[in-house]
Amino acid sequence: MPVEHVDVLIVGAGLSGIGAAHHLRRTCPGKRFVILENRGAIGGTWDLFRYPGVRSDSDMFTMAYAFRPWSNPRAISDGHLIRDYIAETARAEGIDRHIRFHHRVVRADWSSQDARWTIEAVRTQPDGREEAITLTCGFLYSCAGYYRYSSGYTPAFRGRERFTGTIVHPQAWPQDLDYASKRVVVIGSGATAVTLVPVLAKTAAHVTMLQRSPTYIVSMPALDPVAIALARLLPSRLAFAIARWKNIGFMTYLYQLARRRPELAKHALLKQARAQLGADYDVATHFTPRYAPWEQRLCLVPDADLFASIREGRASVATDQIETFTEKGIRLRSGQELEADIIVTATGLVLEILGGIDVRVDGARVDFSRTLSYKGVMYSGVPNLAAVFGYINASWTLKADLISAYVARLIAYMDRNGYAQVSPRPGEAEAPSADFVEHFSSGYIQRSIASLPKQGPRAPWRVKQNYFADIMSLRYAPVANKALAFTRLTT
Repeated sequence: MPVEHVDVLIVGAGLSGIGAAHHLRRTCPGKRFVILENRGAIGGTWDLFRYPGVRSDSDMFTMAYAFRPWSNPRAISDGHLIRDYIAETARAEGIDRHIRFHHRVVRADWSSQDARWTIEAVRTQPDGREEAITLTCGFLYSCAGYYRYSSGYTPAFRGRERFTGTIVHPQAWPQDLDYASKRVVVIGSGATAVTLVPVLAKTAAHVTMLQRSPTYIVSMPALDPVAIALARLLPSRLAFAIARWKNIGFMTYLYQLARRRPELAKHALLKQARAQLGADYDVATHFTPRYAPWEQRLCLVPDADLFASIREGRASVATDQIETFTEKGIRLRSGQELEADIIVTATGLVLEILGGIDVRVDGARVDFSRTLSYKGVMYSGVPNLAAVFGYINASWTLKADLISAYVARLIAYMDRNGYAQVSPRPGEAEAPSADFVEHFSSGYIQRSIASLPKQGPRAPWRVKQNYFADIMSLRYAPVANKALAFTRLTT
């Protein structure tokens, strides 16, 4: 059977993958591309996560595509609406015809002699049988996300096997799980936990959020009043653009304020928590982190729903260490026992670069921890490969959109100049000097930081967490520079 060749192969049909295809079609209309998607539907994260109340953890005016306005009035949106939005975008642009579902990419081999990737994938048939397939491509673009889809992170809790109730991880939520009138303990205090608790608390007997240490939590309106007012006065695309830039500017300001004046930012966040929970609530114990704001991602709650569920007694917070699971629940280091019918381990993700693909260049396996990141897009010594890793301090899509536009521009530049290969090549002075993600102490980052690429001492080997700086670097800076080695195919 002949091996199929495509110009560009995109891995992943989630928010980033559909955006990548849009930019590729717009900038390189003659390029033949396919999208390989491991799952059976469009949506990525928003198709995978189905736990109660799953929603965006940033506003949809910055999380939506710049080229397709978000028309729903909800700035903090439910997961199924985001999934529908991604699928509708793919259909409207004809991108859905290029997606091949149930295709899991397992290996990618680059040949410098041929200037192409050989892609090995596994296609799952409707009856469950798996079939190995092979494609080749000139450029490989991973939009597979940053975490392992097959399972989340769960610590080895002592005594777990003793618990007689139900234990679930949000990444594999059973759709038939009945939590009405049940006692629920949610382990964790990140974005997933603060989303789950108020939703479960509507019908559960009681919900306890069990945390080792607190997280900064900020409330914002689910409906953006400025965006709603603009939509009444202006054409939808213009209203969306203004609301988007307003939110980008505000997020950038808050992040910079937190980094430069952490005590002021901390005071403002804790003041909001006290106002929501009341003067008698122990904010110092349960909502005052040991780290400065934005050393971990802020957790966003719409319309203060988490605070309301605590204030009304439907939910509570326990800040303690787990001693052991018991038959009836969890015993804490303090000696307190939390009785539960259901325990939810909202304990995080497992980072996985490029969706776990085994990448080789001219037969040698690539150890990404020994590479330098080029503009947060490509990797030193790895030709014709790019990947999306979005912002940790803002909407993922903001950077994904910039990266996809840049990759399309890079491919177009190569076509115009007859280049078959491009590879980031650091100079001798560009030694690794920093982790891929800096100044960020979240567990899911720290557990995997050693396996991620590194940063160099200066641009373009730095990974920025600043949208305005990235606009200049990715959108307006010339494609060609001394850090990129372009070559033509020799015959």
